[in-house]
Amino acid sequence: MVSYRKRGNAWQYEISYKDQNGKYKKLRKSGFLLKSEAILAASKVQTEHPNLSTVQSGSESLVSYYKRWIQVYKQGAVTPITYNKYQNTAKHAAELFGDLKLRDLTKLLYQERLNKFAETHARRTVSCFHKQLRACILEALDEKIITTDPTRKAVVTGRERPKIAKALNYDDWSKLLRHLDTSKIGEMSIYLAAVTGMRYGEIVGLTANDIDLQSHLISVNKAWDYKYKTGFMKTKTRSSIRDIAIDEQTTRLLQEFLTIHSTSPSRPIFMDSAGHILVSAEINKVLTEKLESLNIPRITFHGLRHTHASILLYKGVSVLSVSRRLGHSNITTTQSTYLHIIKELESQDQDKIISILNNISK
Repeated sequence: MVSYRKRGNAWQYEISYKDQNGKYKKLRKSGFLLKSEAILAASKVQTEHPNLSTVQSGSESLVSYYKRWIQVYKQGAVTPITYNKYQNTAKHAAELFGDLKLRDLTKLLYQERLNKFAETHARRTVSCFHKQLRACILEALDEKIITTDPTRKAVVTGRERPKIAKALNYDDWSKLLRHLDTSKIGEMSIYLAAVTGMRYGEIVGLTANDIDLQSHLISVNKAWDYKYKTGFMKTKTRSSIRDIAIDEQTTRLLQEFLTIHSTSPSRPIFMDSAGHILVSAEINKVLTEKLESLNIPRITFHGLRHTHASILLYKGVSVLSVSRRLGHSNITTTQSTYLHIIKELESQDQDKIISILNNISK
């Protein structure tokens, strides 16, 4: 077996082999600036010493190799959130492949396990799982630990998510707002999303310091990692940092909420007394139950953001203003996301234009 690792700023190769007595030994050399140089040097050693019997590291399990791979190549090189995704893939791989050795992994077996994973997961999740696992397996192929790629031409499938509405109409939006109990953490989060268009991470990242009740402004300057629970994090883009104007009723409801849930000015206002912030599944459950009780079509929490933007556009607010309120990186993002609404409004504008021109001679 030949493996490579980076030590400081240099690469090292390590050749595991058996001596004449059948005992396992290791041959190491470091100091290579590039991994390709280490690979070339290791290949040269093996070529010059044809009697060097390398250990067939294909006897290592797929899961074990994957865990070592992400530790060497991904830890510290990617964000904590991304690294957590790689670790989740390791958990799923352990459930699917168990102690299966790399050398025993065939294309048929890989596809069978991938199909099994797809039975209970969405296509997007399956695709991410396959992408991360395949990158590791290709590294094993590159190191000549395995001789063929068992992931080649793998077919990615997955469960179809039930189709749900993307946004609410004005009447349902108004009805929802009227029936929310804004003294509760979950329902106040829903209310705020519906009247500001903020992302969920931005909402649960709010602290009392971010709310100016006198000026009726909410300052979005950070977000909260509710998925992997790493705490405060940067906003999605630099453009996401913005001030959002709120109406008098929202200001009053926020003031009442802050009075009930009094906390440290720098602590998230939607964190409960036990230090817990609702994750995506939890807040969507609260929203779904509320919508069902009101006989309103189901949407996701993110659908509240689409609802807010759609209503503003239909009410005549400019695309530029909506784009800034949503914190989009540029107006093109807003235009492409809400193209169907913009086209509908343009059609109405054409009728207005013709009507104005027709009245010139009257």
